[in-house]
Amino acid sequence: MSYYQRHVFFCCNQRKEGEQCCAGHGAQGIRDYAKGQVKDRKLAGPGRVRINQAGCLDRCKEGPVLVVYPEAVWYTYVDREDIDEIIEEHLVNGRVVERLRI
Repeated sequence: MSYYQRHVFFCCNQRKEGEQCCAGHGAQGIRDYAKGQVKDRKLAGPGRVRINQAGCLDRCKEGPVLVVYPEAVWYTYVDREDIDEIIEEHLVNGRVVERLRI
């Protein structure tokens, strides 16, 4: 059994000037937002949900990206509303958000 029910990794990698990267899309701020939302909703902790930042997840051209384990579902997002939808649908209700899936 996994320590967390779901483990979410946000790519927050910063590449050289001019190269496409998740950090260039505000990934760190969105990760911080997601972490706060998960804590505020009391979803965080052992046996529940963990939000982490990751280095390069090597999908920069599809970014910004995050991945949810153990399902290994990859998402892209544009704004906080997308993150709210991923939290509600995937993390709370266990339903993949197909429109954001990559």
